[in-house]
Amino acid sequence: MGCELVRDSHFGTRHRCAVPSGASRKAVNPRSSAATLRPRMEPVALPVTFVPEPPEHPTSRAAVLKRQRTLQDPSTTTAIPNVRDPELAQGVGRGTGSAADPRGSAAGLGLILLGLPVYFVWLINAPRKSWPMPIIDFHNHYYPPEYIKALEQGPSAVRITHDKEGNPCLHYPGDYNVAVPGHRDIDYREEVLKQAGVDTQVITLTTPGTHIEEPAAAVRLAQMVNDAFARVVADKKGRFVALATLPLCDPAASVAELRRAMERLHFRGAMLFSNVNGVALSDQRFWKLYELANDRAAVLHIHPTNPVGVEAMLDYWLMPLVGFLMDTTLAAASLVFSGVTERFPRIRWVLSHLGGAIPYLAERLDRGYEAFPDCRVNIKQLPSAYLKRFYFDTVNFDPRAIELAIGFAGAEHILAGSDYPHQIGSIPKMLESLEAIRVSEEDRKKILGGNAAGLLGLSVGAGSRA
Repeated sequence: MGCELVRDSHFGTRHRCAVPSGASRKAVNPRSSAATLRPRMEPVALPVTFVPEPPEHPTSRAAVLKRQRTLQDPSTTTAIPNVRDPELAQGVGRGTGSAADPRGSAAGLGLILLGLPVYFVWLINAPRKSWPMPIIDFHNHYYPPEYIKALEQGPSAVRITHDKEGNPCLHYPGDYNVAVPGHRDIDYREEVLKQAGVDTQVITLTTPGTHIEEPAAAVRLAQMVNDAFARVVADKKGRFVALATLPLCDPAASVAELRRAMERLHFRGAMLFSNVNGVALSDQRFWKLYELANDRAAVLHIHPTNPVGVEAMLDYWLMPLVGFLMDTTLAAASLVFSGVTERFPRIRWVLSHLGGAIPYLAERLDRGYEAFPDCRVNIKQLPSAYLKRFYFDTVNFDPRAIELAIGFAGAEHILAGSDYPHQIGSIPKMLESLEAIRVSEEDRKKILGGNAAGLLGLSVGAGSRA
């Protein structure tokens, strides 16, 4: 089996690994005794040949400033006012490509030739909508610079390289992320939010997480990330709040870190990955963590990671496009059928990406409850009764899909989310989709910020846009 880096117009540069013919796709059952919390080394983590990046990426700070200087220079023949930063128009991150949102009123199109390949950058002159309510972006990601530096210094399961623009590339088993400025420069990010009219972001770490490390390193890195998050929250009063990162490969240490994050750092909860090195979140090894979360009425936001059986998802970007959503769906269903939601009713669960397929598949889970005795052992109500208590972020920018989730769980359980600054994320698309949904203005206000404010105990009266 070999791996190479290939370029894609939507996800930029990513690993593509060939699975040898006849290779086994059988995965370890997360419920079996063979499953371990120890970091698993995916068979796709082989040496790769790097494809050279273009000399200057169009979403880099230097490129953006150069375009702004050119457009503001009175000696130039073409003047296009109010140019929107491409990173604001659409997030970047997984890979290095970028594309602006083609919707809105375009005042001009800039064609920038940067060697090979040729990048078309849409420069949009769309006036920023003034929203009459606070906007809270619940789903987005931030890598603290000290975290990246610690990975670089090692020891770590993550390998750091840098692209031609100086962006750190975080390589980990089976995948990698490119940390663009929005991922790691909090001042840059704050300016993006001001331009977009977003009041507050709920920052979290993203893949690979700390659980792929050895336990001692996972604990150290989780503490480092949470301390960095706390400083950002304190320094940028009102602009950011945070959910904790936990060393999930060590359940006992995760309990201690959640307690520290909530008591000393004043976080409202934590982000959990949808599986921990192949072990389901419903596993009883995590129940002590849920006991603490239940006592504190914590918010636990489930975010997907590499699914078990990822070797079947190596082509066509199926892992992030399909595997991530299915792993979220599997995690939520398992938490319900195992009785975790029944046993720990005060935990406020949030599902990423509009809950994966939960709003669509909930009726089938209810039929399973009625048909199979095993599905009734640990719960007393239909699965949908528990799932309707979950919250769902709107990182699915199809207005009709959002309306399906609203119909399932109610507008009170929907949270605005952008997935910024990943390339597949977009703050403008988040806002456009929430403007397009067919709901009352009161419900729209709840989704844009009111629900998140209530969930996190924030004041909705004090905006942070200025």
